[in-house]
Amino acid sequence: MRHSTERILVSHGGNLPRPAELDELIDGGRDTSGANLDEYKRGLPDGVRWVVDRQIECGIDIVNDGEYVKAGSFGGYIGGRVSGIEEQPATRPPKNPGFWGRDGRNFAGFIASGLSNSGSGGPVRPGFFKPGGNPGSRPNQATQRLVTGPIKYTGHEAIKQDVANLKAAIEGKDVEGCIMALGVGTFCAGPYNEYYRDQKDYLFGAAEALREEYKFITDAGLIVQLDEPEIARAWHFFPDWTIEQYRSYVELLVEAINYSLDGIPEELVRLHVCWGSGHRPHISDIEMKYISDIMVKTKAQCLTFEAANVRHEHEYHAWENVKLRPGQILGPSVIAHATDLIEHPELVAERIMNYAQIVGRENVQTNTDCGIGSRVGHEEIAWGKLKAMAEGAAIASKRLWGK
Repeated sequence: MRHSTERILVSHGGNLPRPAELDELIDGGRDTSGANLDEYKRGLPDGVRWVVDRQIECGIDIVNDGEYVKAGSFGGYIGGRVSGIEEQPATRPPKNPGFWGRDGRNFAGFIASGLSNSGSGGPVRPGFFKPGGNPGSRPNQATQRLVTGPIKYTGHEAIKQDVANLKAAIEGKDVEGCIMALGVGTFCAGPYNEYYRDQKDYLFGAAEALREEYKFITDAGLIVQLDEPEIARAWHFFPDWTIEQYRSYVELLVEAINYSLDGIPEELVRLHVCWGSGHRPHISDIEMKYISDIMVKTKAQCLTFEAANVRHEHEYHAWENVKLRPGQILGPSVIAHATDLIEHPELVAERIMNYAQIVGRENVQTNTDCGIGSRVGHEEIAWGKLKAMAEGAAIASKRLWGK
């Protein structure tokens, strides 16, 4: 992974709008297992080339495949790539109270209104999440996923195709390629464990399986991004925990993440952390200052994290007293998914400068709060935000390098 040695390098957090012909085949992400799914998969190589070229046009240096293989859910794709998990009729309450475990104490009326969602204030672009909320707790589910045996990775053919699609799309182009993969902590936050002895064994068992996906990506010379919202969002899931208890949990998560990265080059790994992209008050989010010193222990060269929305933009100060590991890079978000307003490039530059002044210009790249393909109101907004990010990075680069 390149450092920003001559200018601020530009990257982003994940999913991007799909070309219309692909989007129509899966009903905008609502039907990802229907009759047109095979045709959708056959169209992925061309779709990935299209989205790589669009990213380059916008000024992106570290591109991805748009996460097109994850059209239904950012983490749901992994269900078809592992064994040891069964879907069974629900016999117990949901595993955790969701984000309303904390915010729900003060905003029950807002939750009950159903206004909470992951898109913009207007129509929500179909994608990873759908509108809706519930007062105080998660609704009972008809089925639940249970870990009933050892978790094994079975997605070798799928990840082989993902890698082939992206490598073909970037061949001969002056960009780095990145594939986003579900992190072990966020993976284990879903299914109930009925096989492993305890949470640590569960995490480490899953880590050993998921390592196969990560290693296949990096063996191909691509960057792997571990999506780990669990590091920040889980604070909502354990509403009675103290900060000390939560920090112990995050330490365990990082230990498991590092185990999943055993034998994988650190310079090809980046970690993504966020508080969940729903349009909620977020007043109860754990503060970055309580987790940043633990995040740097991850064996990832680049740490990317939510930093551009009104709840977290000020938290660049949390990094003032944190020492990065040798060679480590920060990829703070400078573009928010919480609004369809496109950030002014001068604001983007200012956000970049805040971090460059703390950790050094060579140790900063740009990012977005999360993938923005399904979290803003229209695809034109997503591309506009990426362009604004690149323009802002150019302004910051001129100020930092004087050219």
